[in-house]
Amino acid sequence: MKIPVAPKIGALVLATTGFYTYVGQLVPQNEVQPPEAIVISADITTVEMVEVGREIAGGKGLCMTCHTIGQVGALRFPDLSGVAGRATTRVPGMSDVEYFAQSLYEPDSYIVEGFNPGMPVINMPPIGLTDQEILTVIAYLQSLGGTPTVTLQTAHSYYTPENAVPPADAPADEEALMAEGAAPDADAPPPAEGVTPDTAPPAAAQPAQGTAPDVPPAQEATQ
Repeated sequence: MKIPVAPKIGALVLATTGFYTYVGQLVPQNEVQPPEAIVISADITTVEMVEVGREIAGGKGLCMTCHTIGQVGALRFPDLSGVAGRATTRVPGMSDVEYFAQSLYEPDSYIVEGFNPGMPVINMPPIGLTDQEILTVIAYLQSLGGTPTVTLQTAHSYYTPENAVPPADAPADEEALMAEGAAPDADAPPPAEGVTPDTAPPAAAQPAQGTAPDVPPAQEATQ
């Protein structure tokens, strides 16, 4: 008896579905939960930032998905053991904080020799760390072979906190100068002695070009 093609195909589909359903049940089912939100207080210390950064690097930041600590051999991304000591030597003239910030905000700007690009931008989806969370990760990276120095008030090329203290040689804010009044012109002549700028008499009005000044007519000579 010849079995029609349609029942054969149906039986094959059912058998295949049943087989993969059975195999799927043999695989352990682990429920994956989203990472818990980490609250970073305004008065967090550098030491506390290191601990928070370690937690973020191993969780929400997904850093340890590709990076390792203390491993050698064929690695996907550079090993982070002692990275604080190498950070200041990667890019000439770049501090460890700036190097770590660049590595997180623009990971393809500098690629360690022997590795390929591919690290995601850490402050963009799907990871999407905040600027404060990134500062804690930088503190953690500084602790790997170095001394952490960053705080929540640390500024770098990619982030400037509102309460960051500007460098001593930073130029004055133009808006602040406008609010306080324009600074005196260095090329302007000094006011006359005994005359202050507020009491200096106004300059005499000059006639328009091509217009003769008003001159009173001379008195007629008496006969």
